Amino acid sequence: MSVETREWVWKYSSSRGTARLVLLSIADRVPDKQCVAWASMTSLVERTNASLTAVRAALRALAEGDELELLDVYQGPLRTTVYRLPRAAAYQAKVDAAREEDPNAEVEPSDADPVPELQPERLQRHGIWPTKRTDSAPSRRNPTGANSAPSRRNQHPRRSGIRTLDGTDSTPQNRSEPKVNRRYSSGGTSLTSAAEWQVDPDTHTWTRQQGHLDRLGEEGLQAADAKWRAHRADFKPRGAGAWAADWRSWIAREHAPGRPNLYALPGKGPAQPGGMTRAEAHTAALLAALDEPTGTEG
Repeated sequence: MSVETREWVWKYSSSRGTARLVLLSIADRVPDKQCVAWASMTSLVERTNASLTAVRAALRALAEGDELELLDVYQGPLRTTVYRLPRAAAYQAKVDAAREEDPNAEVEPSDADPVPELQPERLQRHGIWPTKRTDSAPSRRNPTGANSAPSRRNQHPRRSGIRTLDGTDSTPQNRSEPKVNRRYSSGGTSLTSAAEWQVDPDTHTWTRQQGHLDRLGEEGLQAADAKWRAHRADFKPRGAGAWAADWRSWIAREHAPGRPNLYALPGKGPAQPGGMTRAEAHTAALLAALDEPTGTEG
């Protein structure tokens, strides 16, 4: 679908300059007719060869119109920002409807074309999941994917959060909770699903120190993270430390883009995962095996 979405940008978008390049970069990632894609600020800067300031300004300008929408209730792999091209989605729906009657129908876009409703279950196939909310307050995120400043200062001092690869802050760790597993910064003993688990700072450091970030690249690492979450979607909830061990084992076995991924699953290949001790690799494989179906369930 990225071809059709890019074609819409080339033919019908009113954007110019850096804004057009940013829109094309996002359109290039669109996987289906919903015209939704995730993108980190770093990747947009690299793809457009523009400065960070220019990309941020372009995103704001696009969002002020009707060609780009920030879906702040969703997040992509590694908490990347999720965008939608609503006018492109409306045009594609119009084309599909017209060509059901006449396969050769020529269709022109209109501002009155309705935008199709999102189907969240289809987004999850592509590593896009709902953002975990802690309250019902409206979102303060702006089109660049960062949080805007509140109108008043919080009475309580702000705790430093976890800085993720794409530059957004996740929820700060509750310092009053027992740090049962400091190695993975679990922040407590609560169980979470694979979709809710967030990569912690120690694991980010591990990907850099062990060379996995350089080997896979940022986009490759995000794709591997999305694949891991898709494969673990039906697994039972675990503690943060268990997910971290399993995630590291997966990433260590992930091949760089363009190479066949022969040993993606923990315990399925002869190679020792890079950056993990034998005990850690064995533990990760056991944790993964516990949730695999045996055929005797029911």
